[in-house]
Amino acid sequence: MKIATWNINGVKARIENLCQWLKDSSPDIVCLQEIKSVDDGFPRFEIEALGYHVETHGQKGFNGVAILSKQRPDEVTRGLPGDDTDEQARFIEAVFSLPNDSALRVCCLYLPNGNPIETEKYTYKLAWMERLAGFAAERLLLEEPLILAGDYNVIPEPHDCFDPKVWANDALFLPQTRQSFRRLENLGFTDAVRATTDATKLYSFWDYQAGAWQKNNGIRIDHLMLSPEAADRLSSAAIEKHVRAWEKPSDHVPVVAHFDFEG
Repeated sequence: MKIATWNINGVKARIENLCQWLKDSSPDIVCLQEIKSVDDGFPRFEIEALGYHVETHGQKGFNGVAILSKQRPDEVTRGLPGDDTDEQARFIEAVFSLPNDSALRVCCLYLPNGNPIETEKYTYKLAWMERLAGFAAERLLLEEPLILAGDYNVIPEPHDCFDPKVWANDALFLPQTRQSFRRLENLGFTDAVRATTDATKLYSFWDYQAGAWQKNNGIRIDHLMLSPEAADRLSSAAIEKHVRAWEKPSDHVPVVAHFDFEG
């Protein structure tokens, strides 16, 4: 099974690229972030024509997440628990049946950026990450394959960006941000990409400005975090960076992982 995450940066603007990538890459489950569309406005017809089921948690103009899947999910939950006043569409969870009569949980998440750091935006980011850790700890008790996939807006380590000095005072790289991310790892979650390689210059995001793509001035902020039951089934992971060179690209590229859930 191939599972992917991709911040699409506007699904309507990127629908041709998305459909081409779905044909080329043929993932079984895709987590999309920043769809920037209400549920009714999502271009589901084009995606359903390719054989995918569509579940969305949209928001007008910004944010918004979606899960596309070749198999219809058994359950879908929208919104990260823990704050009934949070109206930002940043989280959706789907449960799928596996061949061995067990369940696979896939959560698509779009963590807040958190900049500027001296504003309430950074406070919101840290609070959101605290809620995510609490949610993840509860889900681990189910002892099921669980994948937390999405744009984390977190650069985990210095080698996950082209120049740590550039990001030293950014919400994506502050020590408190990275500490919150490590809390997930300390719960028992595995970073799919880092489980398969320790290579440097592996990035999933390149800014549109200052020739970042051409210079490979990127950062790795899109992650698939795996519960022990999912990590045991991981066979490979990759960043499909060629998509960034397409016309009208997102500033992010898909991150994918392959799993063997048979038997």
